Amino acid sequence: MARVLYDLDVLRTFSTGVALGSFARAADTLGRSTSAVSAQLKKLEAQSGTPLLRKSGRGLVLTEAGETLLGYARRLLELNDEAAAAVQGSTLRGLVRLGLQEDLGETLLPDVLGRFARAHPQVRMEVCVARSGELRERFALGRLDLALLWDAGIDLSCVRAEPVVRLPLHWIGPAALDALDAPWWRERQRSGQRGGPPLPLVLLDAPCPLRPIVTAALERAGIPWRHAFDSASLTALWAATSAGLGLSVRTSFGLPAHVRAIDPAVSGLPELPGMDLVLGRARNAPDPACERLAGLLLEAVRAHMRTARDGVAADAATSRPTASR
Repeated sequence: MARVLYDLDVLRTFSTGVALGSFARAADTLGRSTSAVSAQLKKLEAQSGTPLLRKSGRGLVLTEAGETLLGYARRLLELNDEAAAAVQGSTLRGLVRLGLQEDLGETLLPDVLGRFARAHPQVRMEVCVARSGELRERFALGRLDLALLWDAGIDLSCVRAEPVVRLPLHWIGPAALDALDAPWWRERQRSGQRGGPPLPLVLLDAPCPLRPIVTAALERAGIPWRHAFDSASLTALWAATSAGLGLSVRTSFGLPAHVRAIDPAVSGLPELPGMDLVLGRARNAPDPACERLAGLLLEAVRAHMRTARDGVAADAATSRPTASR
């Protein structure tokens, strides 16, 4: 049996088309004609010896073999890009000062730091895990080069801020103990959602830009509330939420397994606005090492969001994502 050697360029087209939901859009993104992309897909299926895509309505969906190959394609491309960066950037030196918020740090740091250190062993890193206000202050004082942070209304005029993704805020309750069965919740249900006891809130202590957003939403809905637990630590908030002390509010990014998002339509709680994740850079001239780390951070965010979407799709038993030629 002849050994199959996949073409990384073809795998990149395949992976990009699935990610964008359209191979026509992939052709534009990669600077190729649609006929060239179609030829690459035919070559890939011929090499695989099995269909990778099938028609579904006006688009295409991945076959089981296509799903399998997609996972390997992403890993191969990631390793290829890491190798290229290591060779091209082996002479990079200096210091990069990175800032992350707590939920982002726990989610992204292990992978990003490992990849960056392997590719650029001569670059030293200093990492600050803090809340958005402190990260902004560090930028203003010239003590940060790069940061991923949530933009919830704080002043970012001292930062070159690039929007990365906008995510909705969610009411967060315990995973092991159904929030709707907690004693304080049952009492609210018996008394009526607007006339029951105050909703206990588990939030970061002041100054936290989410506090006025949450309380204003509850007041507009006519729902009484009280601060049940405050802390400067996000880990402590998740512990209190998991224990059933009250509800917290956050995006779904990096939620630990012992808490979960609660559907407002089921709980009777008000809808909450979205929050922007931004990549902040210092306003001085871009540094090659800093830009390389920024690229790895963006890749890690996209990979995390893709994994989260795949998990939601699997849990909901929805159809596979379509991709049109």
